[in-house]
Amino acid sequence: MSHHLYILSPSDTPLYELTHFSSKPVQATTSPLSANLPNWSTSAFAGTLTALSGASSAIQSHNTQSGPVRIGGGKDPHVIQMIANASLDVIEEVMRKENAMYLKSVDKFNEWTVSAFVTPGNMKFILLHESRNDDGIKSFFVDVWELYVKTMLNPFHTAHTPIRSAVFDSRVRASAKKYL
Repeated sequence: MSHHLYILSPSDTPLYELTHFSSKPVQATTSPLSANLPNWSTSAFAGTLTALSGASSAIQSHNTQSGPVRIGGGKDPHVIQMIANASLDVIEEVMRKENAMYLKSVDKFNEWTVSAFVTPGNMKFILLHESRNDDGIKSFFVDVWELYVKTMLNPFHTAHTPIRSAVFDSRVRASAKKYL
């Protein structure tokens, strides 16, 4: 299971990004409608529905001179960035309606759920994740916000510029390992 964190400035300029692969077990979630159906009733259509939805097992291969290239499946970094950028409008709408910093799950695209955290300075922390872990995600966002504030207090760092600190990166990774 993977998590993708993006920190964006108030002008939506990316300042930091992280991809974290978690080794924690995934909690199986079943919908109330499918809970009453026998296993055989939906298994015949599982591959077709996955292929139509563009989920992770629907991957096409395309041969080039340098070898096969995997296309689609929602795991491509460009697709993940597109999902994060597309969710910015939804985040802005939720910000107007709610007066909270942690906006929980604001958007969903195939297997990806988008959670957001907006600071009082209008910095946006966006996390794409595949499983639901609201308490862990909130704790992770608060921890990353604290690390971000400490980075901004550094007199050698200019505000709203990309964060290239190795210490910041290692501490964000440690927090992701702890909470996600």
